[in-house]
Amino acid sequence: MYTNPHSNNLLLNLGIDSLNEMQESASIAIQNDANVLLLSPTGSGKTLAFLLPIFQLLQEDIKDVQCLILVPSRELALQIEQVWKKMGTDYKVNVCYGGHSIETEIKNLSNPPAILIGTPGRIADHIDRGTFTTDRITTLILDEFDKSLQLGFHEQMTFIISNLNKLNKRVLVSATSGIEIPRYTRITNPTVLDFIPSEEEKKNLSTKMVISKDKDKIDTLFHLICSLKSDAAIIFCNHRDAAERISDALNAKGIYATYYHGGMDQDERERALIQFRNGSVNYLVTTDLAARGLDIPEMNHVIHYHLPSKEDEFTHRNGRTARMLSSGTAYIIAHESEKKMDYLDYGMKVMNVENASSLPKPPEFQTIYISGGKKNKLNKIDIVGFFSQKGKLEKGDLGLIEVKDFISFAAVKSKKVKELLNAIRDEKMKGKKFKIEVARKVIKKEEE
Repeated sequence: MYTNPHSNNLLLNLGIDSLNEMQESASIAIQNDANVLLLSPTGSGKTLAFLLPIFQLLQEDIKDVQCLILVPSRELALQIEQVWKKMGTDYKVNVCYGGHSIETEIKNLSNPPAILIGTPGRIADHIDRGTFTTDRITTLILDEFDKSLQLGFHEQMTFIISNLNKLNKRVLVSATSGIEIPRYTRITNPTVLDFIPSEEEKKNLSTKMVISKDKDKIDTLFHLICSLKSDAAIIFCNHRDAAERISDALNAKGIYATYYHGGMDQDERERALIQFRNGSVNYLVTTDLAARGLDIPEMNHVIHYHLPSKEDEFTHRNGRTARMLSSGTAYIIAHESEKKMDYLDYGMKVMNVENASSLPKPPEFQTIYISGGKKNKLNKIDIVGFFSQKGKLEKGDLGLIEVKDFISFAAVKSKKVKELLNAIRDEKMKGKKFKIEVARKVIKKEEE
């Protein structure tokens, strides 16, 4: 078993007792081998699997970037950053991605981090500008590199890697097997760690077909959700406008839903995920952007409103349920006019939901917005204390609290929200008056 006293402290900070088999194998291989290919399903803990050995490889006396982590999306970049910060090391980390202020990033990089996380386009831009030196980067991690290839980052990744002349360790991480490793990675004969389960091991996931009589499948989706006994679910569709339309239609029918896709502003995307994570919204309508790389709870139910064109994306979507030893169900809503997908067995069980019409219970929590965060010297303990003492909330009335740099969000039992807001209206937290209100739901731009 892989053990290290420093790593044990880091696990303690993360609230984890021990590593799983994949994480132990990855920790050993990444420390000892020059080229590693790690294949493991969504939700298995791949981020920690490479961050722990990176910590062991960092050198305190080097004040430049030592490890570069390239990712296909800003969500994944932020998630990795969050895990590293939770580990509680003394090493600085920075994250760079499109849509983030380049000036802020340049300022952050003037005091170089030990670990730099970013999307290929933005990292290539920084290398082109010379905002950080690549001379001391010895470790390169390509997380979800298959997704980066799908998104067409070949040119940027080729440029970046050509500027990393001191690399002695390359790690490719993916939830998809059978992908050809691009030549520009300069990886040959990697140590392969394949933890993707075989078909025999996927028995925890059941799939069911739901037939829609109408080409517009909204009513069928409504009845399916009503049949799930108020359980939360992720609903996948293929287009951004469809995600918004479906979410709006569900809300009009009395179902608490929100949407999430790549066309939204970063703060809107984050707000949607926070509300879904903390139980203020029980149904997330999304594109394949949410199929992997996001910090959201495991679901018992995944619904395919549209089927993706590729089997890999179907597999990644289903990875949101039936993880590890738990079970889950994937539902496919189908209309006779739709193209049949080669990867799907259409002989699966058909589920009739026509008679289901009892609305799911409304969410137990509402999200409360607070106009202060870490940079205002606020933390979770401050918020819990303030809401408990001044707001008269009891322990069970508070749910998930998330503190960002300049804002925070707290889940509060719906029945206690009005009483809380009235009680704290004129109160100060840590000597300062913050704006505290019910967080708005994500709505379309034209409605704002």
